[in-house]
Amino acid sequence: MTHFRRQVLGFVALLLCAFAAPLQAEGADDSQTLRVFIFAGQSNMVGSDSRVKDIQRFPPFAGLENAQSGVKFSYSIGRENKMTSGGWVDLQPVNNVVGPELSFARRVSSTIDAPIAIIKCAAGGTHLGGDWNPDEPIGFKMYPLALELVRSSLAELDKQGIKYRIEGFMWHQGENDMFNQDYMPSYGKNLANFLACWRRDLETPGLKFYIGELCTKTIWGMDLRPRMYAISLGQKAVTAADPRAEYIPTSHVGVEIGGGVGLHYHYGTLGQLEHGVNYADAYLRTIGEAKKETAALKKWPYRKKSPVTLFVLAGHRNMEGERAFVQELAALEGKAALLEQNPKIAFRYSLGGGYKKSDTWEPLRPAGYYDTFGPELSFGQTLQTGLAGNIAIAKFTHSGTQIIDWTPEGSEAKTRNIYPDFIAFVRESVQQLGEKGHEVELAGIFYHLGENDMSFGPYRQGAPARLQSMIAQSRQDLERPSLRWYVSQQPPTDDERVNSIDVTAELEKVAAADSNLVHIKAFDLPEQEKKLVISTGGIVRLGEVIARTYLQKK
Repeated sequence: MTHFRRQVLGFVALLLCAFAAPLQAEGADDSQTLRVFIFAGQSNMVGSDSRVKDIQRFPPFAGLENAQSGVKFSYSIGRENKMTSGGWVDLQPVNNVVGPELSFARRVSSTIDAPIAIIKCAAGGTHLGGDWNPDEPIGFKMYPLALELVRSSLAELDKQGIKYRIEGFMWHQGENDMFNQDYMPSYGKNLANFLACWRRDLETPGLKFYIGELCTKTIWGMDLRPRMYAISLGQKAVTAADPRAEYIPTSHVGVEIGGGVGLHYHYGTLGQLEHGVNYADAYLRTIGEAKKETAALKKWPYRKKSPVTLFVLAGHRNMEGERAFVQELAALEGKAALLEQNPKIAFRYSLGGGYKKSDTWEPLRPAGYYDTFGPELSFGQTLQTGLAGNIAIAKFTHSGTQIIDWTPEGSEAKTRNIYPDFIAFVRESVQQLGEKGHEVELAGIFYHLGENDMSFGPYRQGAPARLQSMIAQSRQDLERPSLRWYVSQQPPTDDERVNSIDVTAELEKVAAADSNLVHIKAFDLPEQEKKLVISTGGIVRLGEVIARTYLQKK
């Protein structure tokens, strides 16, 4: 056990409220009680590098640029030049940026029969070890500032005779602590103390905390992995020890801002909106109001003992379908049929590193977690037109990974290692079809190359070798030495910082040396907003391209 781990675990005793029972708010059926949520943290809680006008680009979140008149809002945002509400106002964007509270509020309000209120205190570039330190705050002294904001906001409710209870605390912070050699190894200890002090100072011993994962889906997430991993270890140690604290994954949310490579260290507009949904869903699970989506096949589509050809789709953000929305799919000429369930193709999936999984085989359908879909829809449709026989599709993706996470050796951030789970998923898919009495032909693994890798020189350079490592080991572990891999690649980012590395030529060399590797250059996709993130029309085209390639090479 590392010194850091021992230190973190040694301080979890600071947690004052380790209740074993799930949160059950008093008077949970009281629809008149105002439910108050606290949002706090640094720049990603502020909503930095997002823009209100961009909300209209993302159909699932349309309308959130407008005030939500049914939701109370009190805030203090920023450091030197703080923006304050001066009391309760309607929930709305502040300073033309988008925070997670906007989508959180709409999701929660549409699910529970009770009014809600949000108190938000956030400032970029602040430390848990310093600014947010409850015992010795320094710098911008965020802890006393936030505490006073919460107390004064609640006092105003008291004056108005409004019945309320504090329902949850959403925390997103840690980026600055990873650059401080004292704060980084102490993050778990400091977070445990932070939670305990809030519960003490607000006299709410059962207060539930929701701890957001740092934004790892960026160049920062690649270049600073050891530091980010240290913060996440501290967060996870605390949330594992405290039943009233929950770790909220974010590596699967959209990150669509930045310069030529489309990456930065903030989530941007789409990521902020999706992260708010993450917080909302976590809270709704806490109170037993999570919506369970089921779409099991009503009838098994294949005759008993008939052969089934299994296609495995795998990859990162674009194979997952991060920027492809069902609302836009309906508007594409001739593509609306893809929205309908296809009961002739059995489909199972694990998305976002297990963030959303199918419980059983389902009909092929849009299955993303934010009204999104991937290339599997058009892929399956195209295969059906060109193949006779039974088709099944299994999809394993994590939009927040790089190729190194898929290699057998994995990255330094061991919690992000995808390979073992991926191999287990493929085995399970084959096994489940076999248990239903079918002879299973594994047609191949259809892998869309890691988009993030293309924007970071060291990762772009290492992509071919890492791909080879993954392919070689998968053939051995799946006991299929001739397993075919179909590796698709969109136009690599042409940015002056990385374009000297001709990754396409290197991948062609890898494919030329492997008779069971097909390199698919999907370079004729529709024009897209961002160089890394394929939008709705492009995702449909990608599915068609890889399916047609299979049919040609079959």
